[in-house]
Amino acid sequence: MHRQSLISLTLAAAMGFAGQAAADFSPADHLITVITPPPSNAFYKAEADAARAKATELGYRVKTLDHQDDPDVQLRLIQTALGEGSSAIILDNAGSDASVAAVRRAKDANVPVFLIDREVNANGVATAQIVSNNSQCATSVAEFFAEQVGYQGNYVELLGRTSDTNAHVRSEGFHRVLDQIPTMTMVAQQSANWDQTQGYNVMQSILQGNPDIVGVLAGNDTMALGAAAALRNAGANDVIVVGIDGNPDVIRQIANDGTIKATGLQQATRMAEMAVEQTDAYLRSGTTQLPEKQSVDCVLVSKENVEDVLPGGFGMR
Repeated sequence: MHRQSLISLTLAAAMGFAGQAAADFSPADHLITVITPPPSNAFYKAEADAARAKATELGYRVKTLDHQDDPDVQLRLIQTALGEGSSAIILDNAGSDASVAAVRRAKDANVPVFLIDREVNANGVATAQIVSNNSQCATSVAEFFAEQVGYQGNYVELLGRTSDTNAHVRSEGFHRVLDQIPTMTMVAQQSANWDQTQGYNVMQSILQGNPDIVGVLAGNDTMALGAAAALRNAGANDVIVVGIDGNPDVIRQIANDGTIKATGLQQATRMAEMAVEQTDAYLRSGTTQLPEKQSVDCVLVSKENVEDVLPGGFGMR
């Protein structure tokens, strides 16, 4: 037999085998484990629910877990997922540095990990890192904020969890805009760890020494809600608050002329759905044909377009 004919027969056999493998693929034979921070935060609940719904729609078995924002708990959950035979893991991680080892553990077991919302400080350990364009998000929020306060006055910034890359990127985005305005001064900057209660307590403390502030930039909507409550209780109803996420409670405040005037809506539901769609592609073919790092733009939501937000928040019509 000629060499060319042999090659042709070999290629044909390989293509036939691949086609047969694709035809025999059954999503019901595969478990996708979704691990997020606590669902008490509406953002994380939205992404977990969206991932579960999309995976179920595609025919996969799904398990959702909560790592409590604790890297040690996260590692145990990933080990459990591997032990249960998960075919893929979708993860909103518990820290950009602390999570690298856990994600690598899955990679070493040949189980792909699709990161959503938070990235890790390493390339090549996750199959995909699908995150909000936090720089674009923070910049658009800061531009709106500056306009609302008339480009002047003292303001406060509430930072997110310091171990989270997103907290730093968002803060840098805020200051890329505001540091260029000499008539605006940041009089306090403090972490409230993405938490509403801490946002309330930190805001109360800051107000005691800075009663003349014109506004508050919060690194996420949960902290913004806490800050807004503290301002209302102090009678500081003219202070403008902005956040980032697209939390339903914040959307209601924006719609009803509350203290919070805008948010940079992260498309959490879309990112979760993208992760499931790419998981499906990878399990079927061994590739997503997409880059590892993927960025999804936020949408600035204010009174002007608040009616376009999906009823559950974290997405646009």
